[in-house]
Amino acid sequence: MRVVSLVPSLTEAVAVTAPGLLAGVTDWCTHPPDLTAARIGGTKNPDVAAVVALRPDLVIANEEENRAPDLAALREAGLDVMVTEIRTLDAAFAELERVLVTGCGLARPRWLDEAEAAWAALPSPGTPRPAIVPVWRRPWMVLGRDTFAGDLLARLGVRNVYADHAERYPRIPLAELNAAGAELVVLPDEPYRFTADDGPEAFPALPAALVDGRHLTWYGPSLAAAASALRAALR
Repeated sequence: MRVVSLVPSLTEAVAVTAPGLLAGVTDWCTHPPDLTAARIGGTKNPDVAAVVALRPDLVIANEEENRAPDLAALREAGLDVMVTEIRTLDAAFAELERVLVTGCGLARPRWLDEAEAAWAALPSPGTPRPAIVPVWRRPWMVLGRDTFAGDLLARLGVRNVYADHAERYPRIPLAELNAAGAELVVLPDEPYRFTADDGPEAFPALPAALVDGRHLTWYGPSLAAAASALRAALR
């Protein structure tokens, strides 16, 4: 079977489970680091002709990371496109099984069982701690409603102050962020690369938790380690 993945998280999931299946991946697919599949452009601007030329049996995509016109063009070219929708941890586990077992015809991998067990074993988070979670600056953008990362943080005792915002990734002025009543700012290193020297200084009254963006936003093998790694970073 030949698979093209348009989603870095799903690329890692397939590569770790059955590396020989991947015929093409995006330029943003960085894990595992020894990927040898053809590069077919970005998640938002894949080279449709290059994907078609690879003659994949399946293209795997995501409704948030990939654009509907690109997916429509792939379908019009006769390709089978499986689109995932992942906005919670439970949905991630279900969609990963659908992609790997139903889509790729593989046995359910052990790492998926280990990831589910790791999150199920977390202790009760106690009283939620209100936080803001920037994902970009210039302009400042934060996690809003209905996001995978927000669901992970909620399971770790972090209440996203903007979880009820009308937008999923709202742009919020910095002064408003600092006045939002948060007790913590969570700063991932992707998509914007926040660091100890780039981000915390904008929130002088708040403690800053620098977290691995892959652990916070990727759904795949990294989920097995994400529960303990994020919990440690938030402490």
